[in-house]
Amino acid sequence: MTYVVTEACIKCKYTDCVDVCPVDCFREGPNMLVIDPDECIDCTLCVPECPVEAIYAEDDVPDAQREFIERNRELSKAWKPIIERRPAPSDADAWAKVADKKHLLEQ
Repeated sequence: MTYVVTEACIKCKYTDCVDVCPVDCFREGPNMLVIDPDECIDCTLCVPECPVEAIYAEDDVPDAQREFIERNRELSKAWKPIIERRPAPSDADAWAKVADKKHLLEQ
């Protein structure tokens, strides 16, 4: 099992999770993060760090978010690793309250 970043991360891109990852499995895209499932060691440390609750164990991803399992797998191969915390976008707090952001994902 691996962990998966879901829709709530889009346009928020808080990087608190990156700080606690012992294996640097996060990858950074233009407006969200994903987890490389081949690198993730299922430690769970990132889950409580996410302020928008965007990270789930693969088996617990809500049905409406299941497509993000494959998106994390695909995008983690294309995006570069992020290994240290960075400031969130200036409008991240406003985007944190927005639902239905899948169409805003920049690849």
